[in-house]
Amino acid sequence: MNRLFIANKPIGISSNKFLNSIKKKYGAKKAGFSGTLDPFASGAILIALNDYTKLFRFIKKEHKTYLATLWLGVQSKSLDNQNITKIEFIKEYKKKDILNIFKQLIGEISYYPPKYCAKKIDGKRAYDMARKDEEFELKKITTKIFDIKLIHYTHPFINFKITLQEGGYVRSIAELITKKLNCTGTLSSLKRIKEGELSFNFEEPLNPFEHLNIKTNIFYGKKDDFLNGKRLNISDFKIKDDGKYLINLKEFYSIIEINKNQISYILNRISL
Repeated sequence: MNRLFIANKPIGISSNKFLNSIKKKYGAKKAGFSGTLDPFASGAILIALNDYTKLFRFIKKEHKTYLATLWLGVQSKSLDNQNITKIEFIKEYKKKDILNIFKQLIGEISYYPPKYCAKKIDGKRAYDMARKDEEFELKKITTKIFDIKLIHYTHPFINFKITLQEGGYVRSIAELITKKLNCTGTLSSLKRIKEGELSFNFEEPLNPFEHLNIKTNIFYGKKDDFLNGKRLNISDFKIKDDGKYLINLKEFYSIIEINKNQISYILNRISL
């Protein structure tokens, strides 16, 4: 059974362990997810079963939206509610100062990912090296922040909503906020509420072909050409420009690429 849906990952479990539970629940041979959530985080995670796992790279999910709580005055090696090393009392800030910092963050920003992350250094996961207190450096990354709004501020907790580019780290952005406030702080909670425009709806199945980031082309030839994986002719397509295209053949879908009038299969015969 092919299936695509948004699941709701609970706090205290890794994304991989949660995926295994989903895989068992649906009896799927193959399962995958898009966008890892840390164990301390919860919320929306896009799950695909069986053949739909091949579609992740084409699905519209270029931005993600989170609800976050920043706990001021707390030091944590992992920038979350784990590995806390110090808690101290700090002065209360003016709301306008926090709002001003949020305005400064809109757009593209460069920063270092948290050392407790899944990036690899010489074949080793950064979080494994961090747990062993090994010395290493991560390269700066650039992330676009589309929106950040203050929900409420009750000292020492800042609750905010943020929409950012896929691949961004809210933990590091929270660290940037504390540096601009000239204090320490860490995330005490993080919940993803949207993957692109998709949000949790009790694991209701989604039609993945309605959420792909590629154009639909029309094929005028014989369906058997796709069924048998035959060589395709550019004259049989409505759009002849170079690019990747979704082909709806009613009983199944295929994705092809046109390059200088040559047609190649990317994915063929995927059923709804």
